[in-house]
Amino acid sequence: MYFAENYTTMQDTVIETIKDTTPFFTSDTIVFGVLMITLGAIFYTSSQKKGFWKIFYSIVPALFMAYMIPALLTTIGLISPSWTTVAEDGTATVGSSNLYYVASRYLLPAALVLMTLSIDLKAVFNLGPKALIMFITGTVGIILGGPIAILLIGSISPETIATPELPLAVEGEFNDVWRGLSTLSGSWIGGGANQTAMLEVYNYNQKLYGGMVFVDIVVANVWMAIILMGIGKAAKIDRFLGADTSAIEKLKEKVSNYSLSVERNPSLTDLMILGAIAFGTVSTAHFLGGYLSDYFSEIVNSMEIGLTRNLISFMASSFFWMISITTIIGVILSYTKLRSYEGAGASKFGSVFIYILVATIGMKMDLTLIFDNLGLIAIGLVWMFIHAFLLILMAYLIKAPYFFLAVGSQANVGGAASAPIVASAFHPSLATVGVLLAVFGYAVGTLGAVLCTVMMRLVAGG
Repeated sequence: MYFAENYTTMQDTVIETIKDTTPFFTSDTIVFGVLMITLGAIFYTSSQKKGFWKIFYSIVPALFMAYMIPALLTTIGLISPSWTTVAEDGTATVGSSNLYYVASRYLLPAALVLMTLSIDLKAVFNLGPKALIMFITGTVGIILGGPIAILLIGSISPETIATPELPLAVEGEFNDVWRGLSTLSGSWIGGGANQTAMLEVYNYNQKLYGGMVFVDIVVANVWMAIILMGIGKAAKIDRFLGADTSAIEKLKEKVSNYSLSVERNPSLTDLMILGAIAFGTVSTAHFLGGYLSDYFSEIVNSMEIGLTRNLISFMASSFFWMISITTIIGVILSYTKLRSYEGAGASKFGSVFIYILVATIGMKMDLTLIFDNLGLIAIGLVWMFIHAFLLILMAYLIKAPYFFLAVGSQANVGGAASAPIVASAFHPSLATVGVLLAVFGYAVGTLGAVLCTVMMRLVAGG
């Protein structure tokens, strides 16, 4: 989380006002317990067959509540992903939670392999080209959305896109707003590696970079919340779009029928083997991913700074390799006898891990931050609106189901951490679709972001 800093000028001196933002709970052990109690309460109430809760969850999906309640807990100061503690003598120390890191690096790959274990890859490909079309449409929406948002908001509030004088940029860095927004385009097409690449390409002032991270968190998470809300209305949305969901339903039915055919009351041996599959894969993915990221880091660092270097910079990301290797292992195991462990609850355990990840993502969202920089937030919201509008228009034109719209969007904006979450909310067997699209996003992220930035620079007059 980014906390706004106030700067004043006095003989070229930057004076920073530091705010104490320490939450009530700072121990990860306690915070994890709070999140698990929250998830337990959500699932208990959502399981009620009558009364208020039945009506409530017919409108609001449980997955959305798993995201929003931690966000509210962060907003009221009960928990936080990061904070600054100011002592009485004025000294400040920075603290942070490791829960999102653990969930995204350990539980996410474990969930992916468990959910992929019973996947029918042929049936996934039989879903047709609509998923890829929607993903590409989402990418185009991000590329076009940036310059259009700057044009619209700049005409209303020129100071929002004006180059700020403070904080002072060090040599080789620049304060231009369009340079900062380039990092958003990288994040919203590819992911963190592409975002960092754009920061390097355009040399944005890193003192100001936190503000762009803040916009990324707020806008991307608001959009994800809307996507999750839509899942509860997917059938109505599909009717409005005139979508043909038969291929998706066939895949879900095929996987469900297979699960029923091998379903059994899991023994302790079954559970231990599931643990071995899940975390053995996590271990392998981290081990191989570390070697591959180190190998490609050397190649990338040996190249001259420029577009070519940054186009392949995502290959130096250990997260990229971890997700890719996990998916490959899951697909390979789906062709072995281990596939039958779906009957012992493989996808159910995967879903548990996914919900924990959702809660830690929600924890990163402080709703009060929306008001900290309304100008940049407005640019981000207009940008995301254009992305969403093009997706809805394309879905209507090609009669694509809401599933493809939601996953195509999150494979861009959310990347490999959130695309499987959204996909698995429709059915655990569909998580692989989200992963495959998100991995593709890494490959096109930097090129798309550069194209977007060239146009943003033109409209901003940079």
